[in-house]
Amino acid sequence: MRTLRHLPAALVALLTLAAATACSDGGGTRGTHPGHGSAGTWFVQSLTVGGKTLTAPSTARVTFPQAEPDQATGNYGCNGFTAAVTHDGASAITVKPGSTTAMACENTEFETAFAKLLTGRLTVDRQPNRLTLKTADGSTIAMSSEPPAPDAPLTTTAWTVTSLVSGESAASLPAEAAGKAVFTISADLAASGSLGCNRFSAKAAGDGAQLTFGPLTTTRMACEGPVGEVERKLTELFAASPLTWRIKGGTLTLTAPDGTGLTATAGSAAE
Repeated sequence: MRTLRHLPAALVALLTLAAATACSDGGGTRGTHPGHGSAGTWFVQSLTVGGKTLTAPSTARVTFPQAEPDQATGNYGCNGFTAAVTHDGASAITVKPGSTTAMACENTEFETAFAKLLTGRLTVDRQPNRLTLKTADGSTIAMSSEPPAPDAPLTTTAWTVTSLVSGESAASLPAEAAGKAVFTISADLAASGSLGCNRFSAKAAGDGAQLTFGPLTTTRMACEGPVGEVERKLTELFAASPLTWRIKGGTLTLTAPDGTGLTATAGSAAE
């Protein structure tokens, strides 16, 4: 059999060009869109719209196609959807909604906002393991390639208070108090832990997404400064029952009827 070195130079050049062309188009199949960077499955973390941040349910996601035809699929948080997608290089995509299911859903605020934002021309900011889509008015869809962590259980989890909430604003604990306010709720709803200075215990009662704490039994050390202020606010919060609780991944939020509350992060399971 004749080798390339025995072929005329012009024929060798022609064969080389043909091989390069075959590699560039995948041997006759369409590859991923060059440079757009959004292909794959993305798990929605949050939306920002009108100056407000909406945390995504764990089911909210979108899968952008690796190759043509350009039909994205996903879930708004409850209802599934399809959408046609066109790409403008690496900088933008245009989304045209297609079909969607029509189930009755609880979190309609997030569902409606996500469907509204994932429409029209969106600029693309691709970072390692992160994708942010931005609308013309500055609203954003923040997504991650990593699936959301499973929600920690309310009971038998060691919760460390990280911030105090007032309405829609949250303030981190001062450095002097950080990591000192911790509590655990047992399987029979007995709460115990530290308010940041004094230890406490209390019996709670649960009703769906609400917890009602009974009187707190505490030690009696004098607590001053930022630590004492955090302790006072936590004592008032537990007394303002019923508290509405919500867990997202490893974060617990307890909210009183007047809008005050706390956020806490999950540690290791209690013994």
